[in-house]
Amino acid sequence: MASVLPFKAIRPAKDKVHLVASRSIDGYNRAELNDKLATNPFTFLHVINPDFVDGKKTKPGSKERLTKIKNRFKSFIEEKILKRDKKPAYYIYKQIKNNNEYIGIIACTSIDDYMNGVIKIHEQTITQREEKLKEYLEICEFNAEPVLFCYPNNLTIDQIISEVAHTNPNYDFTTTDKINHTLWVINDTKTVEIINRQFETIPSIYIADGHHRSASSALLGNIRRKTKKEFTGNEAFNYYLGIFFSESQLKIYDYNRIVKDLNHLSATELIEKLKEKFYVKPILTDLFKPTAKHEFSMYLNNKWYSLIAKENIFNNLDPVESLDSFILTEHILSPLLGIHDLKTDKRIAFIPGVKGPEALKQCVDDHKATIAFGLFPVTLDHLKWIADTNNIMPPKSTWVEPKMRSGLVIYSFEEV
Repeated sequence: MASVLPFKAIRPAKDKVHLVASRSIDGYNRAELNDKLATNPFTFLHVINPDFVDGKKTKPGSKERLTKIKNRFKSFIEEKILKRDKKPAYYIYKQIKNNNEYIGIIACTSIDDYMNGVIKIHEQTITQREEKLKEYLEICEFNAEPVLFCYPNNLTIDQIISEVAHTNPNYDFTTTDKINHTLWVINDTKTVEIINRQFETIPSIYIADGHHRSASSALLGNIRRKTKKEFTGNEAFNYYLGIFFSESQLKIYDYNRIVKDLNHLSATELIEKLKEKFYVKPILTDLFKPTAKHEFSMYLNNKWYSLIAKENIFNNLDPVESLDSFILTEHILSPLLGIHDLKTDKRIAFIPGVKGPEALKQCVDDHKATIAFGLFPVTLDHLKWIADTNNIMPPKSTWVEPKMRSGLVIYSFEEV
């Protein structure tokens, strides 16, 4: 049964929350990052980039940098930019982006659930990245960005969330990217107990985004369990931060591909080869997206094409081989375009489906790529099929919304 627990969060002072909460650092280019750091002394980016204030450069991932991050985090608390809650709570979070509304519960989960399979995975982690994140947690001792989980719809939890969403929130603000963020703190004993008990009835929860953060938390927890005297299992390092959305609240987008060249093929040669395994049809529109599973869009030489996989090239009974990302790699990217490793090949890049087909077209028209492929989004049922059968999706198969802000709700290992 799932352990989804209340905790005492560290979070921004109400009058500064819109200034503190930031996008993930990967979401900024260098110019944007420097501008944020120069103009906003309260942004959580100052915690993650502690070199900016003193100008003393440290190596990313080094012990010196991580120690500075921890010290900067502590200074935010001392300056009352961040404050500690006094009671364990669940945090109801709502995001409205592009007219899409998402609402879920921020809470902690157990590394034991990750290790014993209550938490289901669908993505393979990279050991080197696990180690780097583990080192970060070991020194910094806080989670500032929750792992994204989904769970089966639960009427009781849904009712509580609905009732809470009609009360006055603790935070309600809109960021410069036109996304609205609302947060309610739920710390009354009765409601906390009901939510806790309801999650205990759920046999499995699924990671939607955050496999490496989950793996690194378990890695650090196991190390500390071996070295700690009088280990009880209640220590803060046995848990990590998550946001839990019911299945009906999560949205999975396509994750598309652009490729720099045609691997010495002409456009005509490539299309003729594609016809061996796909039904190829020119599309006479300015923009085009696949309309069903096993259909792909292709943009090449200022033209869109529909590629529909022929029935004999995929196995619909296999959870991995029936994925469109697998079919694309197995029958186009690898044999025709010579891209065999999506993680390391620099000729390929990935475009989130939230940017629409116009982003694919723009990349090719601007000569950043020669060809683009759009995929039909993976369904949540297919993601669960992968996870329940202990299989792994190919890289970059899904783009999941919503994306969370860093520094909005923080879990510190100094607090249980």
